[in-house]
Amino acid sequence: MHKFFINRTSPYLLIFVMSFFTGCQQQENKKDKAMISASLRVETDTQLKINQEALLRGSTDEIRVDAATVLLFGENLRARQFLIETLKQTENKPAKKAVCNALIAVREARREIRNKKDFVEPLAELLKNEDISVAKYASEAMLLYDYDEIRGILEPMAVSAGMPAKARTNAIFTMKMQMDIRAIVRIAELTGDKDKQVADTAAETLVSLGIPVSKDSRKQAEVLKELQTRGMERFQRDCFARQESNISELEKEKDQWRKLYLSSLDRIYDVISDDLQRGKFLIEQLNNYEPTIRLWALNKVSQWRIGMQSKLPSELGPILVKLISSDNRDVRLATAKLLSLTGELGLPEKIAEQFSSEQDEEVKRELFVALGAACHYALVPTSGLQLSVELRKQTLGWAAIYLNDDDAKIAHRGAEVIRKLIEPGGLSEDDAAKYMDLLVERYEKDKINNNSALRGDLLGTMARLCGQSAYKPESARRFAAIFEESLADESDIVREAAVDGVICVDKYRALKILTKDFINDKSQIVRDRILELAGEIGSKDDLPWLWEKISSKSDSKPSWQAMMKIFNNHDVNVIDYWMVKFDTQAGPSKISDEQWLSFFELAERKSASENRIAIAKETRTKLAQLYIKSGQYEQAAEYLGKLRESAGNKEQKDKILGQLIDVYLRWPKIDAASRIVGNCLLEKDLDVDSTVIRSIETYLDNPNGGAEPNIIIRALIKIKTEDLRPLWRQQLTRWIKRFGIIEDTNTSI
Repeated sequence: MHKFFINRTSPYLLIFVMSFFTGCQQQENKKDKAMISASLRVETDTQLKINQEALLRGSTDEIRVDAATVLLFGENLRARQFLIETLKQTENKPAKKAVCNALIAVREARREIRNKKDFVEPLAELLKNEDISVAKYASEAMLLYDYDEIRGILEPMAVSAGMPAKARTNAIFTMKMQMDIRAIVRIAELTGDKDKQVADTAAETLVSLGIPVSKDSRKQAEVLKELQTRGMERFQRDCFARQESNISELEKEKDQWRKLYLSSLDRIYDVISDDLQRGKFLIEQLNNYEPTIRLWALNKVSQWRIGMQSKLPSELGPILVKLISSDNRDVRLATAKLLSLTGELGLPEKIAEQFSSEQDEEVKRELFVALGAACHYALVPTSGLQLSVELRKQTLGWAAIYLNDDDAKIAHRGAEVIRKLIEPGGLSEDDAAKYMDLLVERYEKDKINNNSALRGDLLGTMARLCGQSAYKPESARRFAAIFEESLADESDIVREAAVDGVICVDKYRALKILTKDFINDKSQIVRDRILELAGEIGSKDDLPWLWEKISSKSDSKPSWQAMMKIFNNHDVNVIDYWMVKFDTQAGPSKISDEQWLSFFELAERKSASENRIAIAKETRTKLAQLYIKSGQYEQAAEYLGKLRESAGNKEQKDKILGQLIDVYLRWPKIDAASRIVGNCLLEKDLDVDSTVIRSIETYLDNPNGGAEPNIIIRALIKIKTEDLRPLWRQQLTRWIKRFGIIEDTNTSI
């Protein structure tokens, strides 16, 4: 019905209705605009008041300067007027300094401000009324203007005798900063001013610029003339050159004092032995505002951490986390590197936050490594920390990006962080598989690029996942074939990592594969790893090829160590078999005395524990001979004693007794040798054919570093016998004459 009405209605009526509604709408729009305008005015006024309050009563200098800067560039005319009034007021020096600093920042940033001449008069008033602590800010702010713009204010202020000395000296300081030759000439004229303070300030100003000052008016006039003829360009060039020279000298002096201070810190730190006090001292230096001191302290903490002499103080953690957002790039970098070594001290969330905002790429990369270390530590059950699922996922995402970087070192860092976040477990099998597959993809890519260094690093990462991660079976399934395939690679780095990989997957299969084709590999690392594995899990079947390696100069020692470990894991029968084999296969020429000793010591222990008397006797005999040969007489005497106890007849005992006497004389233990001789004399007389006499005689013929013959003979003379022992006495007499010994009158033979 309504449709019908409108369609059949007069067009004039329709126009009227439309006009009515349009007018209503326009009225509504005007109201809205008025409301918005009023709202904006209220908002603008409120913001103005906030900035004014911040300028006048801000809690820090930075807040006050920020407020002054906002007011300076604001569109509101009242903001500009407020800044001018702030400069003119007699109180609140911090606010006046803040306005000056805002103007200084404008000049340094080469920004333009509207009607900058508005500030000339207020700044000049500061020069008239304020001491140098405030006036110097006004002087620097006036560098916004060319000298021609402020000359008409500064020069009259400087030369007017009616002005306070404070105002005149402030003007001189401001004129100097302009570095205009006309200003310097005017200052030179003031060296003769009646006001001593003004004259002295002018003279000091000239001297600071390298311009000579003379009390002789004629000479001073010559200085002025020379200054004027020098010209503006040359004058400024000379001044800048002098300033650069002064700065260079100051830098040298500063560097010298810095080195002296750091040397003092070194001396103090080195004498602190208590870990608690050492930690407190480092914390104090880390809180120092000077970057050089912070870097010194960070270096000491790094040395402490790498040395692992003791655990780092936990109090270092919050400080280090704070330093990663330092204004100094070198401090941030050093802190990030340190945190990459100390996952327990970093908070993952804070490191991630700084990582996201960091602009320096090198620092960012180190923060990434530190983040990986912190996340890895947080995932350890005993850490007491909780790593959010979101941050772990985000870090893995970053790691995937780094993994695909063209730079091999960066890619390796990505791979290592992936490993650290997979190792502890807690991921779904699909998520863990996803990142393992990324490692494989990157490895395959670098096979094409022939980047052996990165492939070796990636294989190392895969090997660790197979060896110690929560996903060992999954890792082995994905990486085993890659490891075995890579054993044939021409690159030593790749083969070495592949060897580690096959070992981590299955040690017994690895030993079988490696001993077949790689025991003579050109890489010493590969050969050492195979020999180490043989010692760990090898059997008596591996002894023959290990014995063959003994002849190799580079492999002899690790081969022998592997054989000894295998011997230790088998009974004495295996040792007995190889004892014979050594004798028949030129063993003495291939095995050193030290290696023989280790072998026979093991053989002696095993034969004794298994009650194999014959083998024990043979090994003790060998050991006694080896100890005598190597000059280890105490051990030789011990085994000769055991042999004498187990000797089957008197002839054997006497033979061993003679060997014991020789050992004691060469040790030397003359008292022990004398006791043996005395005990023998208690039983019977000793003729020249007795084992004891022959042993002593043999030694006296060739002492070779043992006891002196004279001392031995004197000790033998002192042996007391109850029965007559004529043969012994005859032998003593022969020795006495042979060595020309003068007998003690109290000693009777």
